[in-house]
Amino acid sequence: MTGDLVDGVVNFFKPAGMTSHDAVHFFRKLLGIKKIGHTGTLDPMASGVLPVCIGKGTRIAEYLTDTRKEYIGELTLGSKTDTLDSTGTVLDSSEITVDESKINIVFSNYRGKIHQIPPMYSARKVEGKKLYELARQGLVMDRQSREIEIYEMEILNILENQRIIFRTKCSKGTYIRTICDDIGDALGTFGHMSFLMRTQAGGFLINDSLGIETLKDFNKDDLEKIITPLDKALSHLKAVELDSDRFDKLVNGLTSKVSPRHNDLPRFTPLRVYSGNKFVGIGILSGEGSDLSLKMEKVLAR
Repeated sequence: MTGDLVDGVVNFFKPAGMTSHDAVHFFRKLLGIKKIGHTGTLDPMASGVLPVCIGKGTRIAEYLTDTRKEYIGELTLGSKTDTLDSTGTVLDSSEITVDESKINIVFSNYRGKIHQIPPMYSARKVEGKKLYELARQGLVMDRQSREIEIYEMEILNILENQRIIFRTKCSKGTYIRTICDDIGDALGTFGHMSFLMRTQAGGFLINDSLGIETLKDFNKDDLEKIITPLDKALSHLKAVELDSDRFDKLVNGLTSKVSPRHNDLPRFTPLRVYSGNKFVGIGILSGEGSDLSLKMEKVLAR
């Protein structure tokens, strides 16, 4: 395979039971290359969209991680587990039946910016060790709360006042398991996440995702058909177009003066940079008016 075929991102549908690391291993074996990564861990029990970065795609992973996510989940009331999901050991249980109107009220409160403490069974690191590794040793560590944002929270169905199917859009770093646990507490009972599917990660939608069986049947020579090019994978970033004579300067990482007509673009924010319709990489604007300039942050052109 030529290098051009393996620079980009594949919208992978990760099945439940597969870890994000397993997904990377699957693609390394499929493509026969090592330079592959993912854009943020998706719980093993969860299924859905996991953008997999290939070749130079690994250099844009940080820009893809910092995007909104959408999930469909299920909260089961009546029991609390150590992992906050259905894979864990039950710690507490309750026979309380919660009124449907109260469920609707509590869910409506989970919107906007909130602070959340990462669960012990997570890949977040404390003192250089992953929390889930410490949890398996029976340790409980102090964790700093982090601000997250819930953009949308919608109940899709309530089954027997115990199982709640919901859809949510949220910021990066949001733990849906923690939300389920917190809502259980707020309802005066216990709760855990019993199902999770990620339906969107940034510009990658579940309707366009590809599963293992589909990928296994793909001819390697046709892989360019399923790989999203680098600039399209970054479509959530604003773009700046410069003249073609700037290409060499930009590729060499030199700062370039920019026309004042680009004054409306944000400063100190990653932008997709094009020169003569060729994608160069990611750059940052600074200055104002005639002093407006662009410095490349990541050169991705060949």
